[in-house]
Amino acid sequence: MKHYDTLIIGFGKAGKTLAKFLAGKGQQIAVVEQDSNMYGGTCINVGCIPSKTLLHEGTEHHSFSEAMNRKKDVVSALNKKNFNNLDSDDNIDVYTYKAQFKDNETVILIDKNDKTVETIQATNIIINTGNRSNIPDIKGIKSTENIYDSKGIMSLDNLPEELVIVGAGYIALEFATIFTNLGSKVKVINNNKHVLVTEDKDVASKIYEEFINSGIEFIDEAEVTEFSTEDNRPVVHTSQGKVVGDAVLLATGRVPNTDLALENTDIELGDHGEIKVNKYLQTTVDHIYAVGDVKGGAQFTYISLDDYRIVKDHLTGDKQRTAENRGHVPYTVFLDPPLSRIGYTASKAKKESYNIKEGQLEVKNIPRHKVNNDDRGLFKVVVDADTNLILGASLYGKESEEIINLIKLAMDQEVPYTTLRDNIYTHPTMVESFNDLFNI
Repeated sequence: MKHYDTLIIGFGKAGKTLAKFLAGKGQQIAVVEQDSNMYGGTCINVGCIPSKTLLHEGTEHHSFSEAMNRKKDVVSALNKKNFNNLDSDDNIDVYTYKAQFKDNETVILIDKNDKTVETIQATNIIINTGNRSNIPDIKGIKSTENIYDSKGIMSLDNLPEELVIVGAGYIALEFATIFTNLGSKVKVINNNKHVLVTEDKDVASKIYEEFINSGIEFIDEAEVTEFSTEDNRPVVHTSQGKVVGDAVLLATGRVPNTDLALENTDIELGDHGEIKVNKYLQTTVDHIYAVGDVKGGAQFTYISLDDYRIVKDHLTGDKQRTAENRGHVPYTVFLDPPLSRIGYTASKAKKESYNIKEGQLEVKNIPRHKVNNDDRGLFKVVVDADTNLILGASLYGKESEEIINLIKLAMDQEVPYTTLRDNIYTHPTMVESFNDLFNI
């Protein structure tokens, strides 16, 4: 039986970064990843990087085959780079096997023939196994061909003329944007009355209008009851009738990857199947940590990176960094153009009894839009009228994924909105819109 200082299960952002750091401190590290196609984690292989590469290719009006080839090249290069970064380190052993807990200290490694090939113990264990697509239990879903999750849809050989997307959340809307730009006719099956219901109403209205203008069709308030095949095409049966396409994308949520024989440990799961952790990301077994998507909460690569910082500080630092003090968390939905959000919308702030002021600016009134040749979008901000602190922002427009980070910095550092209003910005840029956006 081999013993390591730290065993990391999964090759995601937090785990791989922690492995390299601890190895640099002289620790002996084991990294276990059951699938060589996932070296580097979800983001670079089947998540953020390939999907945003396809989005970029579509907005640049490249063909489907060109887009897919570039996606494959990007993913392959990053996969190899991530593997080599750890495998070349003398203090790190990379194992490509399935990990299963034997007890709180022991993990067995199993090959594809279900044979145990190694047994490992470690002083500390990090679970970084991410999540996977949720496949609903609906009649015909397993027997109907050409039904894909977000991973499978990015490996198609041919562009579907008609793509049906089941679900209308952020992942669904990103893929609707991607495949519309690549040339598919997209239909989105939404079981609610509206989309983007948690977003600012004015911004959501602008986005929905752009969806419609781009040719995306929404079938709202539709419950999916069955899948079948007609004329070699998948059919989605709903409460609003049948919807037929050449391919179906299931964008029906994500669930944590906890197939680790956790029943052999004292690790506890939460109500949604996530691994329970405290503010230091320790599980209910003190020397076992859970990081990234497997622990639930916000499912972003940059949260996984911050999880690394928390565990690093808890293992080697002064234990001051926690999940409770990481600050405001922004996000971007990569539509065309992108939507970026942080903090409160105006309606949410009012419900929390804030005395607010709002600023808004249409992208068509930002000089840079002429250079970008793109006047679509709307920027909105919410500030506390009593303290002048920023409560939130909704930025729908080109380059919003970059400038939302400046607002996060201001919010975390409690910089008054007037500082952003009165700052000098380079010209012509999208961020100089803050001079007018915060003029409230």
